[in-house]
Amino acid sequence: MRVQLDVSEKYYKEIEDKLKAADFELDDDGEFLFSEKDRFASDFILKDGRGEKVQVSADDIVFIESIGHDIIVHTAEEKYMSAIPLYRFCMVLDENRFARVSNCAIIAKTQIKKIRPALSMKFVLTMSEGSLVDVTRSYYSAFRKFMGI
Repeated sequence: MRVQLDVSEKYYKEIEDKLKAADFELDDDGEFLFSEKDRFASDFILKDGRGEKVQVSADDIVFIESIGHDIIVHTAEEKYMSAIPLYRFCMVLDENRFARVSNCAIIAKTQIKKIRPALSMKFVLTMSEGSLVDVTRSYYSAFRKFMGI
């Protein structure tokens, strides 16, 4: 089974050896992610427009969206494809900096440029790079709490 490993350097070699001994293959595209408890990922290995693997910092993420089976990570400069499912991003991103705003989107709090109310308990967010992201009714209350509004 192919897995990703996101742990501190202090434990990396020890855990890597144990996983390999248990017949796990370490791969940046692995379906599963092993990480330390309460450790938030700071970097991700994603694919750029040419299909090449690139390291992207969590600080550079504006928002993440799911379109069908594709996961697209938006930064100010580029869009990247990810093999990491949206729900996994929720687990490894700092919940004080990132929030799920719909079944298909996660936003970075610091990248919100404008919040506009919409009908039926919704918001439309304008992100720093110009994209519009909807906060759906299901996530309305959680988003208000996240933003302190």
